[in-house]
Parts: sequence; C-alpha cells; structure tokens
Amino acid sequence: MDFQSTLFAPQPVDDTGALDFSTIERTTLTRGAWVDIARAWLPGADEVFETLVRDVPWRAERRPMYDRVVDVPRLLHTYMIGEELPHARLTDAREALSDHYADELGEPFRTAGCAYYRDGRDSVAWHGDTIGRGKTTDTMVAIVSLGDPRRLHLRPRLGGADAVVVEMGHGDLVVMGGSCQRTWEHAVPKVAHAGPRISVQFRPLNVF
Repeated sequence: MDFQSTLFAPQPVDDTGALDFSTIERTTLTRGAWVDIARAWLPGADEVFETLVRDVPWRAERRPMYDRVVDVPRLLHTYMIGEELPHARLTDAREALSDHYADELGEPFRTAGCAYYRDGRDSVAWHGDTIGRGKTTDTMVAIVSLGDPRRLHLRPRLGGADAVVVEMGHGDLVVMGGSCQRTWEHAVPKVAHAGPRISVQFRPLNVF
C-alpha cells in the first residue's frame, strides 16, 4: 500500500523509544467508568503501522446477526497469551501499560486483538467487552490507534449522561477502565471518507 505518514500524523509522533505516561488525561464518566487518553504515545508509529499491515495474518470473518450471516466490516487477528507480537514496540507497549496500571488493574495485559479498518466503510457497532470477566467486574481495555484518525463514540447503557466522542489519531493511546465495559458502550461508526487504520487492543486474561 502507499503509506503516507504525513496524512496519518498531523502531529509529530515521538520516535525516541520513550513511552511517556505523563501526558495522559483522564475523563471521568458515570457509574465508575473512565477513559484515559495520551496523544502521540507510541514511538515509531509509522513503522509499526506498516509492519502490521504487512505481517499480521489478517482474516475476514462472518457472524450471525438476527436471521442472517453477515460480513464483519473489518479484518481481524488476535495474539493470544504467549504468542509473539508482530512488532517489538507493541511488546514494549504492553509491558509499559501493565506496569503503569498495575495498582488499578491488579494484573498484566495479556492478549492483543488487532482490527484493520481498511476505509470509512469498516466499523464496529455499539458494544461492551462483556464476554468473560468484563461482564461482572471492573477491568481495562487499552487501545493503540495507528493510521488515519477515527472517532470512538461512547454512551451510557442506561442513559443519564451525554455521549462522549474521542478522536483517535496516529499513535494515540486510549484506555477504557473501571466499569466502562459493562456500564457504557462504545462504537467506531462508518464515515464517508477515511484512510486505513489499525486498532491494537490490549486486554487482561479472560476479557473479550
């Protein structure tokens, strides 16, 4: 593919190797949920993006929906516990996230789900990661976004608060924590025009 870093990175992305948590900003939601955001967090984001496009064994999936089976509107692959990640920067990121959130999370991030949004037609519908322990206990999902910016929409399951929209840019980190997976829902809607984007989602054991 023709990768244009100037398109994906309107703000410079640090390439020194440092994973800096000092710029994180936390937004407190309702019912014990929160979202952390760190802009341009992942060093060498251009190279990581290119490597993931090339080396991840992307697959298309079909899933039942109501009375029919439909294509999942994005490509997917998950690196399970013990599997080597496709780039050393992602291994460093997972370890740094585990260290930084150790007191709040109480356990390390173990898996890395990857989603490839090829253009604006690819999306993810409203959901929470409530298969497994996220249905009943507080947990975290840490997302590293690579490529073209897309908007993450969040809304409370029971209403009572305004929706929240987070624009995820190239190299940005977004962490959904506390009760977010069971008390809020999130989505990445379709848009008229967007370039390719990859989402890397780090999760603890038995959170899907």
